[in-house]
Amino acid sequence: MDRLKRWFAEFRVEAREWAAGRWWPLRAVLMLYFAYVLVRHLGSAEYNSWFGGINLGIHELGHVVFSPFGPFIGILGGSFWQVAVPLLAFWIFHRQGDYFAHSVAACWLGTSLFNLAAYIGDARDRVLPLVSPFGGEEIIHDWHYLLGTLGLLPLDGALAFLVRVLAFAAMVAGLAWGGWMIMIMARPGGK
Repeated sequence: MDRLKRWFAEFRVEAREWAAGRWWPLRAVLMLYFAYVLVRHLGSAEYNSWFGGINLGIHELGHVVFSPFGPFIGILGGSFWQVAVPLLAFWIFHRQGDYFAHSVAACWLGTSLFNLAAYIGDARDRVLPLVSPFGGEEIIHDWHYLLGTLGLLPLDGALAFLVRVLAFAAMVAGLAWGGWMIMIMARPGGK
């Protein structure tokens, strides 16, 4: 635990040094946009920001990437990839030392999880419009298939709620981190 505290303290010092004196106005606009997106997601489970299209494209690519591993993994792969890509972006930004971009990746992850929660919550009702780049006669509802196969279809609402909580936490963390970074950037002398 002490090691984790020490790492986080060092990380904050590095982030503060990185942020000092950087240009902040466009970053502030971006964080305001993400705050707006969070409010809209909280107001409607079906809300989609412009990240919704990005998340959908990544989701569909996940089906292609994981399709060689059989139908269950191929179908799960869409949702997995949709969540994994923002986490991968977070890791890449960390490796590049872009401390503000951590907040963008966290907020992106939040939008992806909100979209995923809506899809999971629709597993029994199956009223959301579905798309597939491959066409075909019948489009499979991923989460109806996945939860049905596991015998967990009655838990779609509870699972969707849990994912919405994670989405909220990711966006709040991203907004808090981004806000802290912007405050440092905006201070005279950056300290």
